[in-house]
Amino acid sequence: MSILRLQLPTDPRWANIVEQNLEEILSDHAWCEQKAATNAIMLIINNAEKEDLVTEMTAISIEEMQHFQMVHDIIKERGYEFLRDRKDDYVNDLMKYLKKSSDGSREGGLIERLLFAAMVEARSCERFKVLSENLKDEKLAQFYRDLMESEAAHYTTFINLARKYAGKVDVESRWKAWLEHEAEIIAKYGDGLTVHG
Repeated sequence: MSILRLQLPTDPRWANIVEQNLEEILSDHAWCEQKAATNAIMLIINNAEKEDLVTEMTAISIEEMQHFQMVHDIIKERGYEFLRDRKDDYVNDLMKYLKKSSDGSREGGLIERLLFAAMVEARSCERFKVLSENLKDEKLAQFYRDLMESEAAHYTTFINLARKYAGKVDVESRWKAWLEHEAEIIAKYGDGLTVHG
């Protein structure tokens, strides 16, 4: 998925770990969708004057909650338990970089927040691609194929908004820095029972 420009691909064998623990991965996935919706809502709250951003984030928050419902429905259909939320170490690592890299200005903070969101969507998209191509469960593989396309669209939306509101920020160099930092972070993961684990 060269469009995403991720520097370190997920080992396809991660899908085998997932397949043996679907209850855990589906629960984590549902929570990821809920957090993505919350992130979009926070962007609305903090940037209410930016009409197109509000419009885009409204659509994304609704879609993410629809995805949450879809995953929750799969959990119920399969007789699994919807497990409690666990902290997402990968996202927390990215969040530390976000806080460290923001220059303190409102404009700079918005760009970093948009790039943070783009990064999470990009890696989620890549992980869903791995699941769509490697799960033996055909129904679930197709489900992740469909969601992969949605995540790619969200990634593009966040990147485009960052470019639109860049002001004095060099978005391309900042995105390159995010990609390099993410490669260091993701190297620690790849064998866990979470979407980003």
